[in-house]
Amino acid sequence: MTQSTRRSADDGDRKAPVILVATRDTVVRLLPGDDVLRPVEGMDEQSPTCLATTPGGGEAAWCGTSDAGVYRSDDGGMVWRPAGLDGEHITALRADPTREGIVWAGTEPSAVWRGSWDPVGEADVKWERREGLLELPSSVDWSFPPRPETHHVRWIACHPVEGGRLWVAIEAGALIWTEDGGATWHDRVEGSPRDTHELAIHPERPDLLRIAAGDGYFESFDGGRRWRAPMDGLEVGYLRSVAVSPDDPHTIVVSAASKARSAYAAFRADGRLYRREGNAAWTRVLQGWPEPPETIAPLLFADAPRGRILAADERGVHESVDGGVRWTRLGRFVDAPAWLRGLAVL
Repeated sequence: MTQSTRRSADDGDRKAPVILVATRDTVVRLLPGDDVLRPVEGMDEQSPTCLATTPGGGEAAWCGTSDAGVYRSDDGGMVWRPAGLDGEHITALRADPTREGIVWAGTEPSAVWRGSWDPVGEADVKWERREGLLELPSSVDWSFPPRPETHHVRWIACHPVEGGRLWVAIEAGALIWTEDGGATWHDRVEGSPRDTHELAIHPERPDLLRIAAGDGYFESFDGGRRWRAPMDGLEVGYLRSVAVSPDDPHTIVVSAASKARSAYAAFRADGRLYRREGNAAWTRVLQGWPEPPETIAPLLFADAPRGRILAADERGVHESVDGGVRWTRLGRFVDAPAWLRGLAVL
């Protein structure tokens, strides 16, 4: 048990953090004071694809599935129940940070859905599809290489203050955005990433976008209208995940691999972490990570309330409290999973 875990267990806070991880087969969670990730109820046969939790606290969590729609938990991730979009292949989820009672979902084929519910009641989630994505000029080029006949929403990012302002990553083909909750859409711009996997935003700098993509690392200082791709120091160019240090919007950590086939599948991967401060070159993170690299490119999560960055690979969940320099393991899996789909904190 680490010192930080022990503090959470001893302080008696009923809202001490719970860490959720979606594998290809189920959802597991790490409770304060424990060092083992244990399965939840209701997700053993649902093929999880992604996770989302409400920014700023609360016990509501969301999980997408490959063909059973969205599942929801209201008790800290212990028990899950269906929450709509049954039959849809859910590929991305994001709880809206500006308004309680709103959640966004992305699907394959590419579509964006807005879910709304009464946060003080027990009413079901009402889902509304946002039209217009396939009317964008770039949509004729969208294609997911393993299944070139289709494409999907890989990631949804919300502006932390301006409600209805979203960025949506299409895998593969475009990063698009809306300023009015999906009533209208802006197409990709020149120089933007084509294969966005994740987009990270620091609440103190909401127009500073950081992207991990299959075609490299990208950043924008004006909300996505202009882009640059500083790659100096990155030994590999396939990026999976990205997190911004809670303590510094100019400190970034990314996970990467030599290619797609060595990024995701445990026991045959060469994932690694890199870190960058300001305009300096990227440096490889080694404290807490194997050398030579032999894990998946880990999922990353900026746990802002606790000033830390989390990472999940097949070894378990890891924590850094110094902006990604040093890492310690918080919890391990009972059985190492072959694939990881999502990482979130309640």
